[in-house]
Amino acid sequence: MGKLSPSLRSAKLPLPFLKPAPSPSPPPPAPPPSPSLPLSQSSSPPKPSVFFRSPLKKPKKPAKTPRGTLNPSPPPPQQHVFRSPLLSDAISTFDALVASSPSSLDPTSLLQSFCNAGASPADALSFLRHISPSLGPGRATFHVLLGHSCLHPSAPDPAAVLDLMSDNGSPPVAASADLAVRALCSADRLDDACVLLRDRLASTADRFTYNFLVRRFARFRPISTVYSLIKELRRAGLQPDLVTYTNLIDAVCRGRNLREATRLLGKLADAGFKPDCYLYNVIMKGYCMVDQCGEVMEVYNRMKDEGIEPDLVTYNTLVYGLSKAGMITQAKKFLDVMADMGHFPDVVTYTSLMCGMCRKGDAVGALKLLGEMEEKGCTPNECTYNTLVMGLCKAKCLDKGIQLYQEMIAKAMKLDNATYATFVRALCRANKIAEAYEVFDYAIDSKSLTDVTAYMALENSLKWLNKAKV
Repeated sequence: MGKLSPSLRSAKLPLPFLKPAPSPSPPPPAPPPSPSLPLSQSSSPPKPSVFFRSPLKKPKKPAKTPRGTLNPSPPPPQQHVFRSPLLSDAISTFDALVASSPSSLDPTSLLQSFCNAGASPADALSFLRHISPSLGPGRATFHVLLGHSCLHPSAPDPAAVLDLMSDNGSPPVAASADLAVRALCSADRLDDACVLLRDRLASTADRFTYNFLVRRFARFRPISTVYSLIKELRRAGLQPDLVTYTNLIDAVCRGRNLREATRLLGKLADAGFKPDCYLYNVIMKGYCMVDQCGEVMEVYNRMKDEGIEPDLVTYNTLVYGLSKAGMITQAKKFLDVMADMGHFPDVVTYTSLMCGMCRKGDAVGALKLLGEMEEKGCTPNECTYNTLVMGLCKAKCLDKGIQLYQEMIAKAMKLDNATYATFVRALCRANKIAEAYEVFDYAIDSKSLTDVTAYMALENSLKWLNKAKV
């Protein structure tokens, strides 16, 4: 199997080949086609109003084959060697294959096919022992069995598979440890992964596997449990590195514990590691989460003093933090600083700045920034339009908000919950009841909100209007 690539190590779980195969079952019968109504009985759809214009949906063109022909023939269905999860059927099929063409059989493919058919880990192990004298499996074959065993919560200890590998001349390597730990984590067996790594694979696992397990524990377990895990792995000879500390700091920042993040930053320096740009971005984001956005500037200055070059994420976090803290003038200055450093502002940068300007009551200025953004070739997204529509409604610039809303309809964009509620409330207060109902219809048709959420916001606005009239 070889060593897992870095791209595979960083992939999100569950990995495609680590997913347990479902038990084979016949496909459900297709429902009978519904009879079509004649044109005289079919009801024509209602015409949209001037205020509510639904975008025209263009039919998708069929994909072309490399030769340029349309509607290619479908590929032939994939053939499976084993269709039954029973061990007796698999042995009978294998014996028949050996008798007919033994030279064309691959033990890894055969074992993978049997596992995909829904075989239990015990039956898969027995099947491997049955085919071993004839085919001589290698390390890749044992990796299939190892991953299959780790995916089942009721399976025996994966150490049995590791012993079998050693007995057959294929002792576990770093890829074996990484596969076992990832498969156990994919099956929500974090404690089993910790025990296996500590007791059996401490001398085999590399820092990628170690940091992967720490990151999983930091995401799903309390931080005290993560510290206990690191102590146990230290006793087993596995020492934390910069990535380990980064995972810990990211976990405590997500928990809004910036004091602990500062302490870990000091321990990182005592261990001889130098913080990188990614780590500082994590800390800056943590300050923004606890509404201490003024501290973001201090972190940025510390980065510059240590000679660490900020990246685009750094500048976006900085602009977001300054804008959230109401420091709009300083945030705008960093648009030029970003360009000078080769990091051109993107939609995240502009949207963060617009959000801060709307909070300060300068929705008209944020609307001007939209024009500047488009002139520089940056395309606004749904978040940009939602921010501006809500800001203009709060600033009592309803007409301009309606214009942006019509642009959203033309671009088939969705309304978020806060923008929809603010927009409908502003329309009702301006006595534009028909338009408010049309916004309600669009929110439902575009699946921006659920029916209940959209109706509750409209009902509350209408109730307020009735009370105001009394």
